[in-house]
Amino acid sequence: MNRVVMTGKKETFAAKILMKKLNDAGIECIFVPLGVNSLHAKLEYTVLFVLLIEDGDEPEDDVLQFLSDKTVDHEKHMMVIGSANELEYVSQRVRADRIYRTFVRPVDNNVFVSTVRELFDKVSSGEFRKSLLVVDDDPAFLALVRDWLRDSYNVTGVSSGMQAIKWLGRNKADLVLLDYEMPVTTGPQVFEMLRSDEDTKDIPIIFLTGKSDRESVLAVLSLKPDGYFLKDIRKKELCDRLAEFFVLRGGK
Repeated sequence: MNRVVMTGKKETFAAKILMKKLNDAGIECIFVPLGVNSLHAKLEYTVLFVLLIEDGDEPEDDVLQFLSDKTVDHEKHMMVIGSANELEYVSQRVRADRIYRTFVRPVDNNVFVSTVRELFDKVSSGEFRKSLLVVDDDPAFLALVRDWLRDSYNVTGVSSGMQAIKWLGRNKADLVLLDYEMPVTTGPQVFEMLRSDEDTKDIPIIFLTGKSDRESVLAVLSLKPDGYFLKDIRKKELCDRLAEFFVLRGGK
């Protein structure tokens, strides 16, 4: 979806020039007046909002909050163009990791277009997707979960606790879905090893368990994981709960 929404208080000459450069490069770009309602209406149109600030006409806090929130909630990206002071104004209200790139006016048009193209290439390759490690000794369940999640996440599956430890020694994960009942190296043992290692102690871990009785659930929760899912969970519920999990973590 190589389409861009450019937004500002008004569609200025500078905005028209940048939009023409993008359209000439085969990247569809439209202008939307700056406002929560107008931007909300274009959420499904693009993954990139370009905020153009001119003449010290800074956007209101509610608009900046909206853009900041939606970069997390809906996996959108944001670029900002303005003077040094205007960019500082935005940086005080929007977390730096929510903004892909800032440009000080006047903008080098070629650099701007190539940066937009770079962003879309990264989006297409899945570079911005969350990375999930699924650990389960049941190959059928492992394949099922990977199939369910692969359209939304970068998913790796391993079938034992030691494979998980080795994989995390070489790779980063935004979340581990960990089978509680595994032979040899159990889920709780893997959990404790990850929590005791400085490099992996902060990785969120959600247990997968096939037991729903009170005693079993309390045993899982006693370890204080970041959550647990029953293995009879359906695809939609799993996807919804994972999306909610990452939203509540603020995109960390």
